[in-house]
Amino acid sequence: MTATPVLEVRDLRAGYGRIEVLHGVSFAVPAGTVVAVLGPNGAGKTTTLGAIAGTVAVRGGRVLLDGHRIDGRRPSAIARRGLTLVPEGRGVFPGLSVEENLRIAHRSTPNGSWEAWLESIGTTFPRLLERLSQQAGSLSGGEQQMLAMCRALVGDPRVVLIDELSMGLAPLVVEQLFEQVASLRAQGRTIVLVEQYLTHALRHADLCYVLAKGRVAFCGEPAELRSASSLTLFAG
Repeated sequence: MTATPVLEVRDLRAGYGRIEVLHGVSFAVPAGTVVAVLGPNGAGKTTTLGAIAGTVAVRGGRVLLDGHRIDGRRPSAIARRGLTLVPEGRGVFPGLSVEENLRIAHRSTPNGSWEAWLESIGTTFPRLLERLSQQAGSLSGGEQQMLAMCRALVGDPRVVLIDELSMGLAPLVVEQLFEQVASLRAQGRTIVLVEQYLTHALRHADLCYVLAKGRVAFCGEPAELRSASSLTLFAG
């Protein structure tokens, strides 16, 4: 990879309470690529994304976006700089309608008119426009994931972190969502993806990092991870 890194993580340490989960994680994300962060359960993947996005406290190291430190900043401040997170579990307001969820996101990070943004949603996720009045909690899992992605994209971020895009979803829905990831990459966005399904991750990623016990155990292109010996990195 020769592209300029848009996101850099240097010797990152983070955790919860007295428990340290990340023990010096370092990696670089080239601009305009899809980077997969993989590994067994408990490896620190979700903690890594949370530390980058500001939802998990950083205990040491640095996170740089376009060469500027963002570690220690509030999630809202990081989002304004152009980095957003689609969290595990989707993070929508289930008791509010689809339209109310979208309007809240639009008000918090206005980017053009509401009408123009709604039109762009219709181009990317037309199904959501058919469900504007429906409660978000009554949507299918795939539709909730679409809504979560729309909320994350409202500020036109350069970098989107996506935690477990496919969790609990049918294979056909997962395929459709990964098509949207490919579309976002084609638009010039940078995607950092934590994913449980290796097949989809390896198909769409330009670069892979594997975490094990809070450290980077592997860095390389997807083809290198397809070998049987490399797959032993995913042992629990």
